[in-house]
Amino acid sequence: MKRELGIARCGLACCLCSENVKCKGCRLDGFKDLSWCKDAEWCENRKCCIANNLPGCWACSESGCTKGLFKDKIKARGFAEYVRRYGMEALLDRLEINEKNGIVYHREGIMGDYDEFDDIEELISFISTGRR
Repeated sequence: MKRELGIARCGLACCLCSENVKCKGCRLDGFKDLSWCKDAEWCENRKCCIANNLPGCWACSESGCTKGLFKDKIKARGFAEYVRRYGMEALLDRLEINEKNGIVYHREGIMGDYDEFDDIEELISFISTGRR
């Protein structure tokens, strides 16, 4: 786990991502230039947070948002909701514990154990307990 990368603006766990070894995370304070990031220009969640001066989607008051990754990815919405309820450090702590206990963020490509849910509350419970 690269805890220093934290959680992306959308809620995805940069700290556990294995997709791009050059990635520095998208949420660093004042970090606007993402020329090294292949996804920076199309990331609707990132652009929305920057436009609204928010650290991440978890700080937004818009309920039921389906922008960007939230349209299809329950993982991003679930992680953002976890931060909204319990705080950033709580999510990072749980992800670290879960990783040590064998829960995999990226098992095949970008899909892993956190992607096996279709209900946000079940995902949040899984994050909290590490059990289905």
